[in-house]
Amino acid sequence: MNTTDMTLDNAVDFLVEAIKEDYLTYTLHGKAEPSPVNVKMIAEFNESFSLVRGSKYIKIVKNGSVWGFIVATEKDKQFRKGDILKAAGWAAPARNKARGNVLDGGYSIAWTGPHYL
Repeated sequence: MNTTDMTLDNAVDFLVEAIKEDYLTYTLHGKAEPSPVNVKMIAEFNESFSLVRGSKYIKIVKNGSVWGFIVATEKDKQFRKGDILKAAGWAAPARNKARGNVLDGGYSIAWTGPHYL
C-alpha cells in the first residue's frame, strides 16, 4: 500500500498493523489454522501495543518493551518526519540511520523491531 497520502498518525497505525501481520505469519509457521494456544498468543500480542507521543518521537511499545520510534517532527536536523528508528533504550532511539519511513512506505520490519541495516 502506498502511504504517501497518509497522515503521520494513519501511517503509524498502518505500521502497527504490519507488525501484527508479521507476528501472525511467524506464529502460524505455515499452518492454515491457528491452534487455541496460537489464538491466545496472537490476541495478547495484538492487545499489547501502545503509542507514546512526544514532541520529537512517537514511541511504539509492545508487551512493555520498545519496538521502535517514529520521528514526529520536521525540525530534526538528521532525520525526516516519519523515519523509523530502532530503540537504543526505553527513552531514546538509535540515531545512526533510519530503517525506512512510514510516510514513504516500502520499509522492512519484523514483529521484533525494525530490521538492522
